[in-house]
Amino acid sequence: MGLFALMKTLLPVQLVVGYVFFMSGLVVNFLMLCSCVVWPFNRHLYRKINTYLAYGHWSQFTFLGQWWAGCEVIVYLKPEDFQHMGFEHTLAIMNHKYDIDWLMAWILCERWANLGNSKIYGKKILQYVPLIGWAWYFTESIFLKRQWEHDKKVIQRDLKESTDYPDGYYITLLLLPEGTRFTEEKQRASLEVCRAKGYPELKHVLLPRPKGFVLSMHGLKGHFKAVNNCTVAFPTDGLAPTMMNIVNGKKLTAHFHIERIPLEDIPTETDEACASWLRGIFKKKDDLYEGFLQTGHFPGPTITLPRRPHDLLMFCFWFVVLGFPLFWYLGSIFLGGTLTQQAIVVLVVVFASVTVRLMISVTEIEKGSSYGKTAERSSLKKSE
Repeated sequence: MGLFALMKTLLPVQLVVGYVFFMSGLVVNFLMLCSCVVWPFNRHLYRKINTYLAYGHWSQFTFLGQWWAGCEVIVYLKPEDFQHMGFEHTLAIMNHKYDIDWLMAWILCERWANLGNSKIYGKKILQYVPLIGWAWYFTESIFLKRQWEHDKKVIQRDLKESTDYPDGYYITLLLLPEGTRFTEEKQRASLEVCRAKGYPELKHVLLPRPKGFVLSMHGLKGHFKAVNNCTVAFPTDGLAPTMMNIVNGKKLTAHFHIERIPLEDIPTETDEACASWLRGIFKKKDDLYEGFLQTGHFPGPTITLPRRPHDLLMFCFWFVVLGFPLFWYLGSIFLGGTLTQQAIVVLVVVFASVTVRLMISVTEIEKGSSYGKTAERSSLKKSE
């Protein structure tokens, strides 16, 4: 292990990176709050402003992935579809099997220069997560309570807003139709429903929940041009794809299969036809993943997306603006401060280390919700 690689694993170094992330997040969210005065007068301007502000914070995640850990994403994509990436509004549907599959998607968004325009469908509680959740709120992500009558109105309202963007600003809506991260327990519950309802059995993904997707198809037709069907996988013989490994500077390689599907090719004549199409897509994902386990790669041509320096430069900017004052202050405290002041600094460092670990734990699968288990069981009871 080289000296630089060793430094990445040291807690003080990680705390400095965490400090830059936290303080820059406060600055960005404050500026987002200030930008709300623009909203009543010019929503397009508000969205332009917050696109750049969001990038100023979210790019630190992609910096960690691309530059700190040196992660790589191998993209499987047809050449004729490559020309559309980053130059059209799109809905991305992805399997949700890993702690950091979302980070690999963000890395691709960064390389296609639309990270600040990305949005999610997420649990309502996520908007209250400090920094990133607040930013999702200001950038108009779609938050759901998982109560259909309420969520139906939210999706219909928010999709109208999502289709009203300035020319040249292309958004990516990320939808995870499984509704929760994959675990073996949730997979067993999903399999029970598949068997009870006569659906194709799924081994590596969960049965998708179609209501939100179907409603989105009706709301996006005529405004969005395509759905990107994304399947992500990590080699089984490599390091665990966790945020902790990223923070420790461990290089991971993700395989990302993308299939661009024009919206007009998706059946919307009836809700069941659209739901059946989605189940077919997830069966296709399941087969793709099975093939990946056997061969170590997805089928089809690969493309090379070079890293852009933008997220590295953004982190350097924040490090200079926020890091130098921190080092000056700490130096003055430990060289000339009182014992009480020094003790307070130590306590703050301990608190910060715990906070960073808690923020990382949000990404861990074992900390995920029980939604997949309870929802599938409820669905199974209804079918009996």
